[in-house]
Amino acid sequence: MAESETVFGTCLPSGICPARRWPAIPPPGILEGMPQSQQEQRVHGYHADKTVLVKRLHRIEGQVRGIEKMVEDDRYCMEILTQVSAVATALESVALKILDDHVNHCVAGALASGEEAEAEIKTRELLEAVRRFARMR
Repeated sequence: MAESETVFGTCLPSGICPARRWPAIPPPGILEGMPQSQQEQRVHGYHADKTVLVKRLHRIEGQVRGIEKMVEDDRYCMEILTQVSAVATALESVALKILDDHVNHCVAGALASGEEAEAEIKTRELLEAVRRFARMR
């Protein structure tokens, strides 16, 4: 196999970079040459709500910075814990929204496609996500 130089180092034609053991990051515009059907597969369930989700995450980021400042300012423990709880609830809300979109888009799409292997993969992913949420509680 011939190797190729990228800005990320030496990678194999398969896109695997042995030094890092993961595929190289594709260059910008990689989807432009891809057939439309493959481009559609790259759209995730949360895509339609991406702007709203990013705004929520920025708000949460601000809350976390606020908590950091509270600690630096030696604020009362219960005030800090109240804010930590609010951030945890906000993050859980984002996660549940993404999980809901995953079920309604990715999992439902895999089941509707009739491709058994893809449906099995998406079902396993869903079950693993549910297990993660159950551990959080």
